[in-house]
Amino acid sequence: MIFLELLLSFLKIGAFTVGGGYAMLPLMQEEVAAKGWMTDQEIVNFIAVSESTPGPFAINAATYIGSQVAGVLGAICATLGVVLPSFIIILIIAKFFAKFQNNPVVKGAMGGLKPAVIGLIGSAVVSIGAAVFFPAGFSLGVFTTYAFITSLIIFIIMAVLSFKKVHPIIVILLSAALGIAVGYLQPYIM
Repeated sequence: MIFLELLLSFLKIGAFTVGGGYAMLPLMQEEVAAKGWMTDQEIVNFIAVSESTPGPFAINAATYIGSQVAGVLGAICATLGVVLPSFIIILIIAKFFAKFQNNPVVKGAMGGLKPAVIGLIGSAVVSIGAAVFFPAGFSLGVFTTYAFITSLIIFIIMAVLSFKKVHPIIVILLSAALGIAVGYLQPYIM
């Protein structure tokens, strides 16, 4: 039963996500939390794991969640579920898009989808940011905690490197190294 539930949940996520993996985060977070498959902190961890491994984010995330929930078969069901809608839709679009790309309705739909995707990605940034920077909830005391300060420093360094067009692989490796160092040093600093 869990395998069918994973397949159907990720079919829904895959079918209603426009704009790629990050745009699916709000729907994925809601679905995973509603089913009780992961806590908010586990969701943040899956995002980190999915983002830092090779391959498309959506597939990595579905595989990770499926694996955590129901092992290898769960990973296969979740991955198949998230991929099938895109696969079918892109086959249909590839067949007909050239004919209809200049159609005012198609142009209008594309124009409306772009800001929606940005909004979905922004929503994911806010909710994930809250889970990273305020894992125990928001209070003024959180601004003085070791976890908040080190997360903020790593975030600022990585944001600056990203804006300076440092290769994403270097940013990922450096952030992982800093995270390891911070985790290792915490007992000695605290």
